Amino acid sequence: MGKALVVYESMWGNTEKVARAIADGLGDSMAVEVCEVGAATQSPSSDLALIVVGGPTHAFSLSRPSTREDARRRGADRGGESGVREWLDRLPGGPHAQRLATFDTRVTAMRHLPGSAARSAARAARHHGYRRTDDSESFYVADVAGPLVDGELERATAWGRRIAAAVPV
Repeated sequence: MGKALVVYESMWGNTEKVARAIADGLGDSMAVEVCEVGAATQSPSSDLALIVVGGPTHAFSLSRPSTREDARRRGADRGGESGVREWLDRLPGGPHAQRLATFDTRVTAMRHLPGSAARSAARAARHHGYRRTDDSESFYVADVAGPLVDGELERATAWGRRIAAAVPV
């Protein structure tokens, strides 16, 4: 059985819920660890088959210190000084044996606008020598603070199953 690590950044709790639903789907065929980005290792274990990374879309990309501060001013009660952008920047260069998949959460009104945290994370991961397993995926919230749109957690679990099936073990 392969192993997976799910690393997430969450400001309002919605991205964490999606990360845990993805982990549920992965868990059908892999051992899974779920970790908030601030507690995630900077040197993922070589025995991992898959790393899944996700965060909220802020200003059409990954969060940055200014957008995280803005979220806290708006009432976000989670998130630290560092996010997925910084975590990815500190990963060692590759090539790496692990596959990597990326996801994000974004407001439904932004569904058709360019840019997403998932696509930005995928570019950063490629830069560090990780191979992707699947297209990046977006999960939708009704408004900045949420809630998640109906059916998104079920869709996240199904996506977790699909990406686990694409990973050679």
